Amino acid sequence: MSIIWAVLIGFVVGIIAKMLTPGRDPGGFFVTAAIGIAGSLAATFLGRALGWYAIGETAGFLGALVGSIILLLLYRMLKR
Repeated sequence: MSIIWAVLIGFVVGIIAKMLTPGRDPGGFFVTAAIGIAGSLAATFLGRALGWYAIGETAGFLGALVGSIILLLLYRMLKR
């Protein structure tokens, strides 16, 4: 259930990350949502590896947002 929650948070966070990062985004809606989901999952697994979250806990909203923004900026750099 925690993975489903991370995916749902990531979907919303991906859209917010796109609005917060300046510049033109080379991907469309689905790419941005996928980056948000990946950022949320990455923040969850990284937080678990560092001991910030216990097994079964997901990254918080801000952690998922930071992970999504980082992945979105990396995606933009790679698409250039």
